[in-house]
Amino acid sequence: MLTATDRYLARLIAVPMLGTLVIAAMLLVLDKMLSLFDFVAAEGGPVSVVWRMLANMLPEYLSLGIPIGLMLGILLAFRKLALSSELDVMRAVGLSYGRLLRVPYMYCVALALLNFGIVGFVQPLSRHAYEALRFELRSGALGASIKVGEFTNLGKRMTLRIERSLDEGRNLQGIFVRAVSRDGQSVAVTAAQGTFLATDDPDVIIFRLRNGVLVNDAPKYKTPRILSFSSHDLPIDLPQIENFRGRDVDREKTIPELMVIGKNPATPEKLKDEVRANFHFRMVEVVFMFLLPLAALAFAIPPKRSTSALGVFLSIVFIVTYHKVNQYGEGIGALGKVDPIIALWGPFLLASGLVLWMYHVIANRPGGQPIGALEVAFSKLGKQIVRLLRFGRRRPVAQGAA
Repeated sequence: MLTATDRYLARLIAVPMLGTLVIAAMLLVLDKMLSLFDFVAAEGGPVSVVWRMLANMLPEYLSLGIPIGLMLGILLAFRKLALSSELDVMRAVGLSYGRLLRVPYMYCVALALLNFGIVGFVQPLSRHAYEALRFELRSGALGASIKVGEFTNLGKRMTLRIERSLDEGRNLQGIFVRAVSRDGQSVAVTAAQGTFLATDDPDVIIFRLRNGVLVNDAPKYKTPRILSFSSHDLPIDLPQIENFRGRDVDREKTIPELMVIGKNPATPEKLKDEVRANFHFRMVEVVFMFLLPLAALAFAIPPKRSTSALGVFLSIVFIVTYHKVNQYGEGIGALGKVDPIIALWGPFLLASGLVLWMYHVIANRPGGQPIGALEVAFSKLGKQIVRLLRFGRRRPVAQGAA
């Protein structure tokens, strides 16, 4: 049963944790959104596809944002308790650090299960959907094959040019179309406006043209036939588009699928290394979350009579660096240079040893500060920088006085 202290800690952790999670995810989304806008604009695709691609990227960003949110949520809560001396009071009434970490570990277990569901099942499917959108955008299946202001070939016998596109392609203006049949008959059309309409045949669409001129020529005609029209339907055979691949990439496989492929004797060794590396990468990222409450506590408590935020900075560096080390370990494990278990669980054991040592120092040594040496070093460095800045301001004044 949760006590009043537990509920108080839960409230302190929840606000910064959710805030950090949202901010981290939004920053990653904004960074990706700029590149996606450039990509979609270059391919001539509709703006709406950007939001669909970002939605499919969100699970991947959450898989990194959840550990960061958990770490900073716990860290900022304990930092607030330490700076307000509430932590000293709790310790004085007999609450050990192990007891105080009960609520943080409740959050940790819940978020670890959520993250396992994301990296194990949701993220592979969303990654495949994202790659499918990229493929469709490049191939023109999303309407991106017709670029405004450029001549576009639809198959081998039709050329199309559109001057302007309004309402996301529903209203086209300044249209030129030229089509050549197999018997040598050609049709050239100019029209003020046009709209694409679907038909019952998925391989054929109707291009409804308005207010234009049609020129029909053939070898048997002495002179081309010219026709003015207010409305004319031009059938267009869609070019054959290659189907997108299945979920054949290891990153697009769910955890059970990776286990089946890895245990299958018929799986080639190279593929088996890639599958094992990706499987262990996902598992070690989830298991690492159980170390975060201990690390957050060690980074959170500054030295007495100090308000240094060095621990906040170091915690972010620690978790991002570990993530990058895991990515490198997955890469060399997939290449077969190092066994994936060693490449991924080796750094995990080293990180575990460091975190457990930091927690031992803060919890079992009176006045212990696991990052105390760094605090002193950064304090001296800060004083030196301040002195240099002050000296730089005073020096021109002294020269002017002389």
